[in-house]
Amino acid sequence: MLDPAGARVQIAKGRRDAADEPEDEDQMTRLEAFGDRKFPAAELILSSEGRGWDGIGTQVRRHPAGEIPVPVPDQMEVTLAIAGSQTGRVERRSGSAFQNTTARPGTLWFCPIGVTEDSIRITETLPMVQHVFLAKSQFDSLSELSSRSLSPASIAYLADVNDELVRQICQRIYREAQEETSSGKILIDCLAQSLVAHLVSDYSHDSRIHLSPDSGPSKLDDARLRRVLDYIYDNIDQDLSLSKLSEVACLSKHHFARAFREATGTPPYRFISERRLDHALNLLKDGQLSLAEIAYICRFSSQATFTRAFRRHVGTSPGEYRHLSRT
Repeated sequence: MLDPAGARVQIAKGRRDAADEPEDEDQMTRLEAFGDRKFPAAELILSSEGRGWDGIGTQVRRHPAGEIPVPVPDQMEVTLAIAGSQTGRVERRSGSAFQNTTARPGTLWFCPIGVTEDSIRITETLPMVQHVFLAKSQFDSLSELSSRSLSPASIAYLADVNDELVRQICQRIYREAQEETSSGKILIDCLAQSLVAHLVSDYSHDSRIHLSPDSGPSKLDDARLRRVLDYIYDNIDQDLSLSKLSEVACLSKHHFARAFREATGTPPYRFISERRLDHALNLLKDGQLSLAEIAYICRFSSQATFTRAFRRHVGTSPGEYRHLSRT
């Protein structure tokens, strides 16, 4: 599990310019604002607000004991207790379904789109709870892989879900919100797709839903791969998205990430991150730009984030590398 010690961080807003704005800003606003409406008494510890994520958002909150307002959600909510309680409980009711769950670390809850919750009560303070919000558009884009249109309302309303894959995805989303990486938006796109596909496949009430991951073109032949790689290298200092890369490859978003990994042996977000760090090496050797400017060009949210990633990649800091390259 994640270590809550020292995890209370300042809410960071990532760097965005006009070209980085999501296509549906109203959708992103709704995702971020929903947690504020539902949890007005809960302290906001961390948020993905300002990161430019598409169709997904996350918040980490400290929940005091008490009743919680129950607005009808227009997005799927997955909740993970990061630092919970061995005795505190979350009581939820929706129609005839009543759930009374001990909120131990690692406990998961699902609240699908359109579910009317009659009441929610927390019996003890929960120090760190993560909420992941998935927009309806995430389910709409997955419909192309299904034998029929997917309804996000078909996902089960569940508490105390024992699903390690969902936990791991939520934890990785948490880490990206905590410390933004240079290819974080593509990583979050991939995680959102994996999470939505898993929820639909394993937790849908509709037994007629059948995902067809192998339907349609799903391979990156040499020509397509070269087109994608050329686009990445030509735009390494620009904001790259999974949607754009899949468009260049003439594949769906849900096919592209897997096809790219099969073709290169590396997930697209990691490949791009490594290429940006290689680009940073060349800029450091050139010596014309400051470390802060190089961090910005390579799409890091701060010089400190760039330094940590560079040290992991190269084994030394950017400043030390620049000094050594001049000797």
